[in-house]
Amino acid sequence: MPISLFNFRQAVDYRLEVLSGLTVAMALIPEAVAFALIAGLSPLTGLYAAFVVGLVASVFGGRPGMISGATGAIAVVLASLAATHHPDYIFATVILAGIFQLIAGFLKLGKLMRLVPQPVIFGFVNGLAIIIGGSQLEQFKDASGEWIGGSELAWFGGLTLMAMAIIWLLPKVTKAIPGGLTAILVIFGVTWALGIDTKTVGDLASIQGGFPPLHLPAVPLTWETLEIIAPYAAIVAGVGLIESLLTLNILDEITGTRGHGNRECVAQGAANIASGMLSGMGGCAMIGQSLINVSSGARARLSGIVASVMLLVFILFGASIVEQLPMAALTGLMLMVAIGTFEWASLRTFRRMPASDVFIMVLVTLVTALLHNLALAVFIGVVVAALVFAWDNAIRIRARKHIDEQGWKHYELYGPLFFGSTTVFADKFDIDNDPEHVVLDFKESRVVDMSAIEALNRLTARYAEAGKKVHLRSLSADCRAILDKAEAIIEINHLGEDPTYKVLRNAENA
Repeated sequence: MPISLFNFRQAVDYRLEVLSGLTVAMALIPEAVAFALIAGLSPLTGLYAAFVVGLVASVFGGRPGMISGATGAIAVVLASLAATHHPDYIFATVILAGIFQLIAGFLKLGKLMRLVPQPVIFGFVNGLAIIIGGSQLEQFKDASGEWIGGSELAWFGGLTLMAMAIIWLLPKVTKAIPGGLTAILVIFGVTWALGIDTKTVGDLASIQGGFPPLHLPAVPLTWETLEIIAPYAAIVAGVGLIESLLTLNILDEITGTRGHGNRECVAQGAANIASGMLSGMGGCAMIGQSLINVSSGARARLSGIVASVMLLVFILFGASIVEQLPMAALTGLMLMVAIGTFEWASLRTFRRMPASDVFIMVLVTLVTALLHNLALAVFIGVVVAALVFAWDNAIRIRARKHIDEQGWKHYELYGPLFFGSTTVFADKFDIDNDPEHVVLDFKESRVVDMSAIEALNRLTARYAEAGKKVHLRSLSADCRAILDKAEAIIEINHLGEDPTYKVLRNAENA
């Protein structure tokens, strides 16, 4: 697939792309610093990761307009390793995670996101919105961790509400300039003009630094080192891909376009390899900043490139100015992102969705919000959804019965025959009273797995012991292929013609 810096499906508004990128760059700074501190690393480690990962993923990724950088999910995974080992082990872990992600992309594993059902996506998005909103409460605490009060709280809360109001109201008046950028500039102007003493970006940490230094991790190239970093690298790779591909799917729905999951896997892998070599902590797609970008009107790769480059410009030349930005403006921006991220429509489906889907959605939301482990939340949601699906289909297998003019008894099956339905399937037959010839018609059924083959094996053996013969009819090509491979186990007697099944070729190219 040719690489393009812009999305030519629609005209690119360069001015809007640049302004959106500038807004995102400002929003990236406190997040990157905070995530680096969570991981126990230098603030510049998070900022370098935001620059490198953001730039590489913006240029080569599978979703124009998506923003990548240092994330909390990655920071949480790396925190325990950083507590016991030198930072070089972090960089080595990030590089190995990138290699794992490259392999996933080359193996085209991005299509596995099709297995994530909609209730899981709803739960993931809602849980993430709660995390984004809840994380902003830390801004209402002082350096000692105590809640602020009095005039300090009044000013900070008032400025935060002002920023939220600007972001909400400005798009109703004009879309010429992003609401987020306007809010940051207005709040900065108000605090400067009135001399308000309020928390700023510089209160978190200094962002002054140089160009990301090329630094190959100084770790022993031994099996012991691999045993240390490989488990962390695998988790980082998995968490990063899950968060990135889910963010891609969400932006697909918002923009009405389609990204490329496998290409995104490769881009994320290359980004993390570069990040690890340039003293960065690694990262993945950021749904909050991506939504800021898209809601500001950006649709092309230029906005992500501008965000990354401007972040580096701030580090190199503009640290003294950026460190004076009021945190109230950025807090208001992130709170509006949280409100926009939450899938409010999902609340209206509680009475319309099956109870199992509601349960899955709530479960994923709670796991995401309480444990802050996005990969675990999605994994649990997919497993529960699969179990619910298996249970629902296990009780759906049925058999219509009739005897033809030859005296043969026909069992016309419908519903899938798989590990969950074999017990119900076995109870459908009356072996003692059936005639000498029995026909199993699979026109409306399918043989799915080894458990189904074994169930047929046991059934035909029981009929054989009773001196009777089983004939299989109307097997589809895929079912016949499965059974033909097991011909040493079961004798297959094909009768009639198989039904014709049409397969959408679009699925193979996804």
